[in-house]
Amino acid sequence: MRLGLIATMAALMLGQAAAKDVLSGASLYADVTRYASFGLHRFGSSGDRATADWIAAELAGAGFAVKFQPVVLGRQYVVEKASAAAAGTVVEATPFWWPPEDKASFHLSAPLVREGDVAGKILMLDLPFDRGAYLGPAHRAAIAEAAAKKPAALLLMIGNPADDRFAYNVTQEDAPWPVPVMVVGAKARGPFERALASGAAVTFDATGHYDRNVAGRNVIAETGIGRGPTIVVSTPMTGWYSCVCERGPGIANFLALARTAAAEKWPAHFVFVATAGHEIGHGGMELFLKDGAPTPKQTLAWIHFGSSNACYAYAEGARTNRIEEERYLVLSKSAVALTDETFAAVKAKRLVTEKQAVGELRDVHAAGYANFLGMAGRHQTFHTPADNLAATGPEILEPVARAFVDAVRKIIERGDAAFK
Repeated sequence: MRLGLIATMAALMLGQAAAKDVLSGASLYADVTRYASFGLHRFGSSGDRATADWIAAELAGAGFAVKFQPVVLGRQYVVEKASAAAAGTVVEATPFWWPPEDKASFHLSAPLVREGDVAGKILMLDLPFDRGAYLGPAHRAAIAEAAAKKPAALLLMIGNPADDRFAYNVTQEDAPWPVPVMVVGAKARGPFERALASGAAVTFDATGHYDRNVAGRNVIAETGIGRGPTIVVSTPMTGWYSCVCERGPGIANFLALARTAAAEKWPAHFVFVATAGHEIGHGGMELFLKDGAPTPKQTLAWIHFGSSNACYAYAEGARTNRIEEERYLVLSKSAVALTDETFAAVKAKRLVTEKQAVGELRDVHAAGYANFLGMAGRHQTFHTPADNLAATGPEILEPVARAFVDAVRKIIERGDAAFK
């Protein structure tokens, strides 16, 4: 009986020790899985609200003082269902943000064309893959030029490694397209090419609506006021579709760093912020920088967990760790030596910039924060509905989390000297 009791106690102790290893791949992957469970993560969605609640609860459980910062964006388009049909085949489609306000819901059946007289017809347009996340001038111009020909709508295919429905980040200031633009994946090209050749009609169906003054929330957590230098840590929560590997690893890293800092009682003032509205204008980060963030003079370092920081190059089939081509350490010049020291085991290209960072670090850098370090990238299913748990795994998550913890620990130990 005594041996049984000892064995039980040993098992409990081992379980507790394992539970405390918040930097293990298993722990990190559990957080990504939890994030994935909330489904769609567009700003203002139920998945967005559930994610904010979960992150707030995790940070509070780690001992942080937590509050929600209301984020209100002027508009969001809510699509309930959308499809495109051709040659007897119906495929899912995505209305391209922002659709015409009077065509938030619509039904249309018309011939599909590529050129010639396109008035009143559906014009098929292909955009090349530009390896970007944000709708840029070249793509805007191509869509505007096509819409100026007065088609009834556009059928759009955007090049991407998954051949799926790709979505670009947009801004609140972007004008709606003059005609509906429906995105389908290139993997569904066959039926549309047959309709194009035969002159058969293509049918669009979309059900959606615009919401105004859409409410979301940033999660702000703080600990260690007055205990040492101020370090800000940020990550976005929202994105297109379920964005599992785009956002999930960054959020897992973010939580792991917070739990480690709190458990080890690091002598620093930490401000953690999880921001909302990334895909439609960076609204959450913009608000936090205006109201809530420590000033640049008060801040020793800004750490940012951006997109796809622990994703396989290929989400299906043979996995590969050839991720350095798609992953970047984004850092101020002052952080180069620190990064070389702490991220030696992490395959990522260095993007050292003084004029422009990427993602939400652009906003941080523009606001005057001198010392920053973040990671961002893309992966095969980035910004598509196919972005799921297959794109990441415990063994790829753990080195990233440990590298960030190592870097922040050294920042606390060295202070200003960490950036010289």
